[in-house]
Amino acid sequence: MLVVFVFMATRPGTSLKKWASPQVSYLIIAMCFSIQLIFCITWLSLTPPFPQYSFQVQSIIIVECNEGSPIAFWIMLGYLFLLAAISFIVAFLARRLPDTFNEAQFITFSMMAFLSVWISYIPASLSAQGKYTVAMEIFGILASSWALVICMFLPKCFILLFRPQKNTREYLMKSKCALKTV
Repeated sequence: MLVVFVFMATRPGTSLKKWASPQVSYLIIAMCFSIQLIFCITWLSLTPPFPQYSFQVQSIIIVECNEGSPIAFWIMLGYLFLLAAISFIVAFLARRLPDTFNEAQFITFSMMAFLSVWISYIPASLSAQGKYTVAMEIFGILASSWALVICMFLPKCFILLFRPQKNTREYLMKSKCALKTV
């Protein structure tokens, strides 16, 4: 967000310069974390998860985790979806930055993968029952985490390991100068 604000603040006649400080990023992170912390503490204090015994099979008793309030669970999932959607929108807006700031392309693609995993999780979770619901949650968490790692950090590792000449100040400054002459 900070990079988008900096590039938008350099346009003449804009009042976005006050939003281009690092303190704004820290404040946004603290606010989003505080909101999620309040949701979690409220959920755990009002309706905490508890063990539930399932007698679906005659001779076997299965102990399952009942999440307490399904409404609180879906509120938390919705809030995380909202944060991911906002991240995707900001990364999408930043895709037109100069090539030296092409991180937005990786962030946009990783947020698309992240959102597609969680959007596909919803019908899968609603159709699963019992222990398969927990398996769906674990799969959703692992798939979205790996989508972020592969789409965002693997290209960086590729540049660091196989194209180290692109990871120098001179290369970045040369790219900026080439943009100014065009």
